[in-house]
Amino acid sequence: MNKLHVSTLAEKKIRRGVQLLDSKDFQNLGEINQLIALYGQSGNFLGTAYLSVQNKGIGWLLSKDKIQLTKSYFVSLFEEARKKRSTYESSDLTTAYRLFNQDGDNFGGLTIDLYNDFVLISWYNSFVYDLRLLIVEAFQEVFPNVKGGYEKIRFKGVGYESSHLFGHEAPTTFTVLENGVKYSVFMNDGLMTGIFLDQHEVRDSLVNGLALGKTVLNMFSYTAAFSVAAAMGGAAETTSVDLAKRSRELSQAHFDANALPTDNHHFIVMDVFEYFKYAKRKGLYFDVIVIDPPSFARNKKQTFSVTKDYHKLISQAVDILSSKGIIIASTNASNVSIGQFKAQLEKGFGNTKHSYLDLKQLPSDFAINTADENSNYLKVYTIKVKK
Repeated sequence: MNKLHVSTLAEKKIRRGVQLLDSKDFQNLGEINQLIALYGQSGNFLGTAYLSVQNKGIGWLLSKDKIQLTKSYFVSLFEEARKKRSTYESSDLTTAYRLFNQDGDNFGGLTIDLYNDFVLISWYNSFVYDLRLLIVEAFQEVFPNVKGGYEKIRFKGVGYESSHLFGHEAPTTFTVLENGVKYSVFMNDGLMTGIFLDQHEVRDSLVNGLALGKTVLNMFSYTAAFSVAAAMGGAAETTSVDLAKRSRELSQAHFDANALPTDNHHFIVMDVFEYFKYAKRKGLYFDVIVIDPPSFARNKKQTFSVTKDYHKLISQAVDILSSKGIIIASTNASNVSIGQFKAQLEKGFGNTKHSYLDLKQLPSDFAINTADENSNYLKVYTIKVKK
């Protein structure tokens, strides 16, 4: 195993418990895609890590001990991860959740999600991808009841992004349960599955009272999972807005799964900023507005970035919000701190009176590294607005 020395600042970061490594942590990186022993400037051993290019950082610390990546090592990791999710495993109301979550389960670059009897394994860099057969073998030993698995490639350099990986093949689409609500999902159609599992608790709040009797606007709706949760929670009407044409078909599938008529539930294919203007022009008002944009998006007319533009969504939402209405403001941008996000919200509200009712972050199945704020990337504020 090769040795690498890290900077003094990086050593302090590692000692605090941060596992994500960055290129600036090293004076001389050398070969990428390798297991390495990390040492401080004074020659003291810091831990075992691996290096590999990914969408963030350059690798991950795995242990403060000297380790080898054997089958038994991964079996131990998966056994610990399974214990953490025992409540989910015993639930009759939820059959889709995260089984393994990167540095929250002490192995960055790997996530595993369960959808009924099938799993979706995501590889975030080529080092982990090259270990996939070993990882699958260990996984099957710990989770023998899983019928089959699929993989998602979340880094550049492999000629495909989704594939069947082991065991039985899943139906093209099938339904899973979350808090007693059915959602239509798919395992092998690009990088998406039809639902973002990290929003369990936000959807649960819509099912259990927040949407009762309300009109709900769901912006950047994707497959309208928030809208379905609201409808199941007794919403009088929902409107789901997304620019992707396919969103209408995927949204309808969730409603059909729950035998919900869509007479009072509308799917609009439109840019959200254009819809804000349209709704204001038509005098439309909503009791609850859900705003969950991608971290960065671009269309023919403009670009959107959470760090610079989120306030525009808030200010325009206020214009079409009912008196004493509620805004659910969400972001999954790991590079945006809670403070930075709240600053964007405050800028958007301006002089409008409002109070923060709740802050939700990642649910317990999305285990986090408590030493690293970036690990807990999800931030969802529920805000009451007094117009």
